[in-house]
Amino acid sequence: MMSSNQVQMGLFMPIKWRLAVLMADREIDYKELAQLTGFHEKTVSKHKNMRVMPSRLEDTTLYKYCQALKCQPGDLLVFIPDPEENVEPQS
Repeated sequence: MMSSNQVQMGLFMPIKWRLAVLMADREIDYKELAQLTGFHEKTVSKHKNMRVMPSRLEDTTLYKYCQALKCQPGDLLVFIPDPEENVEPQS
């Protein structure tokens, strides 16, 4: 079972980053996305290649990606629960 301390330490990241998926769906490359967001091409390329949420994702970054890709934050971020963690329902 993964503890909250392990999540905080970055040993398990239950939030999947889907920037590459949205870029592919919209047929947009990192250079065009960089122009639309005002980010440097290297920054967009780095973010595109991440599979988990960037550890220092700022709200302005998320806003610019959502605006450029015409999407919602939930389209970029998906929570993946740990299958080994059994959470009992509260009564």
